[in-house]
Amino acid sequence: MNIMILDTGCANLASLKYSIKKLGFNVIISSNIDELSTSDKLFIPGVGTPMAAMQQIKLNNLYSFIKNYKKPVLGICLGMQLLCRISEECLDVKMLNIFHIKVIRIKAKGIALPHNGWNVINWDNENILFKNIDRKERFYFLHSYALPINKYTICKSNYGINFSAAIQKNNFFGVQFHPEKSGSIGSKLIKNFLEI
Repeated sequence: MNIMILDTGCANLASLKYSIKKLGFNVIISSNIDELSTSDKLFIPGVGTPMAAMQQIKLNNLYSFIKNYKKPVLGICLGMQLLCRISEECLDVKMLNIFHIKVIRIKAKGIALPHNGWNVINWDNENILFKNIDRKERFYFLHSYALPINKYTICKSNYGINFSAAIQKNNFFGVQFHPEKSGSIGSKLIKNFLEI
């Protein structure tokens, strides 16, 4: 199986690569369209801004490639947000628009941003991403922007407001939390994705 991490020019690539290798899989970080075309699973990570990440995607002629990718994709944190239409963080930046959703800044009285730390997630219906994961488990979050609850939401969390902790549309999955920084339970989620 060819596993690729999209090099968005953002931070956090190394920790995700390490998490995947720790599970016994080989993985390559790349922004080369020829290499990425051979992948069976694609991760879109991100700690950074939509502007910087989308510039990198467009610079490497990957916009249409990602939108038309037919195998499983997992967007993580900013990577999940990039799959959406637009973000309040950079309103003039056109994102991938796979999920026709606007990313919003978390606004709630009396809470500090970013949302930084461990939090529970909740889901109503079973999803392959959460196979053998207990509903009481916590995942690690670090973000100031989030997706409202929408028709693609497969689980939610709360930090002053309810927001989408994970989304899915066909072969595209996204998680707002960082599974690569969520210990053994995050590793289980990554493994679940790799086994789709």
